[in-house]
Amino acid sequence: MTSYYLILFMTYYVYILASKKDGVLYVGVTNNLVRRVYEHKQGLCDGFTKNYLVKKLVYFEETTDVRFAIQREKQLKNWKREWKISLIKKNNSQWNDLFDSLIQ
Repeated sequence: MTSYYLILFMTYYVYILASKKDGVLYVGVTNNLVRRVYEHKQGLCDGFTKNYLVKKLVYFEETTDVRFAIQREKQLKNWKREWKISLIKKNNSQWNDLFDSLIQ
């Protein structure tokens, strides 16, 4: 008898939000990027992003390894601001809000 196993891979996202181009930055991790960014945009997340109006998704990475996602979030949070800005500019030179591309 053959057994079949369904292997589910969860996707995790490390993301950077900005208040505006070269503005306040926030680094986070989630397993549902659309939901999480929506929460930030609607001001549903009390704290830093709500207080500083940080709502623009300017960068994200995805992985199926939750440990890597958490490690990468910590790494980016410890980076110098200039390094984060360089990462954003390398991948999104116009600082476009990437949220709309996620929901299309």
